[in-house]
Amino acid sequence: MQRTPSRGLTHATVWRWHFYAGLFCIPFVLWLSITGAIYLFRPQVEAWLDRPYAHVAAGGGSAGAAAQAAAAVRAVPGSVLHRYQLPETPAQAVQVIVGRGTQETRVYVHPQTLAILKTVDEDMRPMRVVFRLHGELLAGAAGSYLVELAASWAIVMIVTGLFLWWPRGGGLGGVVYPRLGARGRRFWRDLHGVSGFWVSAFALFLLVSGLPWAKSWGGYLGTVRAIVEGQAPKQDWSSGHTAELRSRAAADAGTRAMMGEHAEHGGMTMAHPPTSYGPLDRIVARVTPLALAAPVLVAPPTGPDAPWTAKSDAANRPLRTDLTLDGATGAILSRKNFAQRRLVDRLVGWGVAIHEGQAFGWLNQLLNLLTAIGLALVSVSSVVLWWRRRPDGVLGAPPAVTGRRGGWGLAAGIVLLGVLLPLFGATLVAVLLIERLVLRRSPAASRWLGLSPPIAAAGRTG
Repeated sequence: MQRTPSRGLTHATVWRWHFYAGLFCIPFVLWLSITGAIYLFRPQVEAWLDRPYAHVAAGGGSAGAAAQAAAAVRAVPGSVLHRYQLPETPAQAVQVIVGRGTQETRVYVHPQTLAILKTVDEDMRPMRVVFRLHGELLAGAAGSYLVELAASWAIVMIVTGLFLWWPRGGGLGGVVYPRLGARGRRFWRDLHGVSGFWVSAFALFLLVSGLPWAKSWGGYLGTVRAIVEGQAPKQDWSSGHTAELRSRAAADAGTRAMMGEHAEHGGMTMAHPPTSYGPLDRIVARVTPLALAAPVLVAPPTGPDAPWTAKSDAANRPLRTDLTLDGATGAILSRKNFAQRRLVDRLVGWGVAIHEGQAFGWLNQLLNLLTAIGLALVSVSSVVLWWRRRPDGVLGAPPAVTGRRGGWGLAAGIVLLGVLLPLFGATLVAVLLIERLVLRRSPAASRWLGLSPPIAAAGRTG
């Protein structure tokens, strides 16, 4: 009997959409798994890279935070202080981030002699490069859109995969555990299905928790929050590297304006801003006893009437604290702990901390690593399965045939995803229109994509 194109959401339709989603997502899933697994160990990697600067002082006090910051600024002509990082031990080199507009440099300063031990472009630090490779492929906004699109379709791939995996009779072999002694296609099918089942829940969590960083969805969230809350939210994360650069530029301009005003009051000209960061000594002396979670960053005012700020920039975001301080006295003007933030900020903070493997120590890193390995296994096994069953001369997509209904629940879920993930929703509509209006009207394209029954074709075996 000739197979006819399906109408509605049938089992075959779900399988075909799962196939198409995987075909697009798999290269990105592998990329995100590899780069994400590397970034999980950022604390260990950065500690290893900074090992030569962990014990440079032999005791006897330090030159003072203001003098250390001034030395760092002098090391990068034309720069101003952006952030001073409190050293965790007296023997450590002091790390000072200085900047010129959007370009930032991390300067390692000897705490006693003020000798410059190392300078490095902040954006070229190894783990910063991995972070941008992971989140935007080093391609700026375009890369962020592409990663977000792949993550959105990966969610569809996992949801439809769970629907196809759902047991419909028989034992648990090949469903919950791989069947012992399986060979050939059965081995790869078990590896694909079982690995997908065990990693699906946490993989979905990792995909969703990474969305606030994406340019499109992060901007979407910010717009919704601005409407609901009545003002633009001050978020503890940036939506892409471009947004981070804008924030740097604004802070740099504000700091320079503040310094310029002070220079005028001191009888100096705008071309020669003061090199003294005297208030920094008072700020550091006030903040150090608070024992905030490291790293602790102190930043100068970003305007004439603005306060100094100090914040814990801990990778485990629920440990973070934000302070504002009076530069003249060192007094704390305000303190905001993580528990005092809005619910959305707390949820995103927890999500990002778990996403980066920093919420509950090495167990978090291990769980994320196993998930990344599982996603890689699912991806590789799917490619092998596709290649072994792909008939000659066609793509090898599941054929569009009548069959079991997929249910309205799954269809409603896909529609809901399209609303919650606008970039996915837009591309879903575009793909459906292209399929119906273009591809189905081309017999050759329709057969190659599996939208119509293929002319006799021999399948691959093995």
